[in-house]
Amino acid sequence: MLDVVFRRDSRERLSSVFASGHVEISESSSDEYSLVCAAVSGILQAARLGLEAYVKLPLDVTQRSGELAMRWPQRAREDERVGAIVETARLAVAQIASQYPQHVRIIDETEL
Repeated sequence: MLDVVFRRDSRERLSSVFASGHVEISESSSDEYSLVCAAVSGILQAARLGLEAYVKLPLDVTQRSGELAMRWPQRAREDERVGAIVETARLAVAQIASQYPQHVRIIDETEL
């Protein structure tokens, strides 16, 4: 199971994204399932690239096999470009999760 968590701060602004896990593919699965994890990864990597290269935002990023964590500073949370990039990624991941709920779970949380 691939879990993708989108967190919002107390003012309902997106503040971070965490993804962990892998889509487990059995040998009898069709090739479409082998693309699910790659699709989510591509969406999140595109969001990271947009935040870093387009917005020029310094991100706090941890990335290793099966895990990606991105957090951005509070001052950037009011930036409409940041919201647009991350909300678009959230919508895209949510669409995949609705099509493949047995493989991808999207979680919306509020920071404590």
